[in-house]
Amino acid sequence: MANRILIVDDAAFMRMMIRDILTKNGFEVVGEAQDGSQAIEKFKELRPDLITMDITMPEMDGIAALKEIKKVDASAKVIMCSAMGQQAMVIDAIQAGAKDFIVKPFQADRVIEAINKTLGV
Repeated sequence: MANRILIVDDAAFMRMMIRDILTKNGFEVVGEAQDGSQAIEKFKELRPDLITMDITMPEMDGIAALKEIKKVDASAKVIMCSAMGQQAMVIDAIQAGAKDFIVKPFQADRVIEAINKTLGV
């Protein structure tokens, strides 16, 4: 069975790019969210195997959402997505429980590598 992934990013274009990479590589995208609060709701509803989470979003950022998701399920697997130059935020995210991070603009091989490593494939 394909691994089920939730994509969280406030930019529809970025969600589309990552969805493309994932579906071409045999992953199932079970849902999308455009901010942290939506991400938490979708996580509770869909229980994906993994979440790709943008760090900088309106309403609730990715790090706050990550912390809330970890309260719901401590074993949740989350990979953070960040633009270049957000190293401090990436460190915060890893300390909050993120498993890995990928940098925008996305490189397909790096995305797949991070997901496979996180899922233990």
